[in-house]
Amino acid sequence: MRLDIPAGIFGGYIFDCDGTLVDTMPLHYRAWSAALQRHGLRGELDEELFYSLGGVPTRRVAELMGQHYGLVLDPERVFHEKEEIFLSMQGELRVIQPVVDFARAVAKRAPVAVASGGPKPIVRRTLEVTGLAELFPILVTPEDVVHGKPAPDMFLLAAAKMGVAPAACLVFEDADPGFRAAEAAGMPWVRVASRGLAR
Repeated sequence: MRLDIPAGIFGGYIFDCDGTLVDTMPLHYRAWSAALQRHGLRGELDEELFYSLGGVPTRRVAELMGQHYGLVLDPERVFHEKEEIFLSMQGELRVIQPVVDFARAVAKRAPVAVASGGPKPIVRRTLEVTGLAELFPILVTPEDVVHGKPAPDMFLLAAAKMGVAPAACLVFEDADPGFRAAEAAGMPWVRVASRGLAR
């Protein structure tokens, strides 16, 4: 994987977690599909729909998927069941090495943070399982803000926690809601092409 890093030195670096630092998206897809099947989904979850919601807060994803398929479900219950299924798969997690290598290199001279649409306990556990927790002392999730991605709130809070002006931050993301959030925050961004990773 080649990362197209813009020229210049940035004051801080913000990384999404799922599909950016860690190759979790195939596991999240399987977990969502299994959870929704328990609530009336016939067949597999549409993969395009799943990837189009990358970065959106998990509870909102449950609502949107239920609406899309016309399922009568409790988003809170589906959210919890999906996260339980995902946690059972965490032994399969692998880091996205080029992104992690870059993060380790820049962390020697600038603050780094994670801003993820996942629930804080799940994201923290993902970072711990993959040995990344110590690298990222700053973690922002939807629980910390009023609006999740594609709103800029999470990135702006991460910048504030790093003590860096938003325009001096570089964001690493793999999904459209994250790109839009970065742009709304006035931050340049780098696309991580996670869908093509070898399984």
